[in-house]
Amino acid sequence: MEPENQAVSSEPNATPERPRSRGIYLLPNLFTTAAMFSGFYAIVAAMQGHFEAAAIAIFISMVLDGLDGRVARLTNTQTAFGAEYDSMSDLISFGVAPGLTMYQWSLVHFGEMGTGWGKVGWLAAFVYVACAALRLARFNTHLGKGDKKYFTGLPSPTAAALLAGMVWVFNDLSISGNNFQFPALLMTLTAGLLMVSNVSYYSFKEIDLRNRVPFVVMIAVLLLFALTTIDPPKVLFTVFVAYTLSGPIIWGIRRYRRMQRRKKEGQITPPTPPQL
Repeated sequence: MEPENQAVSSEPNATPERPRSRGIYLLPNLFTTAAMFSGFYAIVAAMQGHFEAAAIAIFISMVLDGLDGRVARLTNTQTAFGAEYDSMSDLISFGVAPGLTMYQWSLVHFGEMGTGWGKVGWLAAFVYVACAALRLARFNTHLGKGDKKYFTGLPSPTAAALLAGMVWVFNDLSISGNNFQFPALLMTLTAGLLMVSNVSYYSFKEIDLRNRVPFVVMIAVLLLFALTTIDPPKVLFTVFVAYTLSGPIIWGIRRYRRMQRRKKEGQITPPTPPQL
């Protein structure tokens, strides 16, 4: 006999429901894979000495990385898998690829100055890659928290653009990296440390492209496109350097205003109580 507490189906010919297959959305992850492929290509190109191709590949990764998130939101295909996959792709495209490109272009030449200096070169590249990993991990843990208007720390794509842009500009000027080890070292460490800093950067997430904008904004966008077409490496590098400097400048202005406010509060003395 069957036990009394066992559930019996009301329909005699009912079939058990099959569990849903857990798949992934193709379209947004296709853009993520393309971005990762472009970052991997940058690594291969840098190892072969094709530094201009490596820098361009990193910038292409930035474009594809910006598209995958927008495609996921537009098609309502955002998943936890896609977020994790995107972070792993970013580590390759904006961490390993620019770090290795900068090392192969300039930092490797520290070895010509001695064994100790050679270690300085690859350690600086490793510090950059480690900071990129920490930046991505912190971004994932704070996802959906805090003010969406600002990023905490320099975004990893911007840091990658600084390194790739520097390599692209000097290579376009036919200047070898073995003459710029110390500027390359300073750029690599600065970009890495800014990623893990608490400096705030404007995220541009509040800009709605569907809303109307003043006519001057359209003219500025067209002018930027025209300048980029004329000289892509210099214009792109200048834009990302300006954005990188905006964080410390805004931080300094806020700190100065805070100090001035405290001075004014200190100068205001509380009224003396009346004597009885």
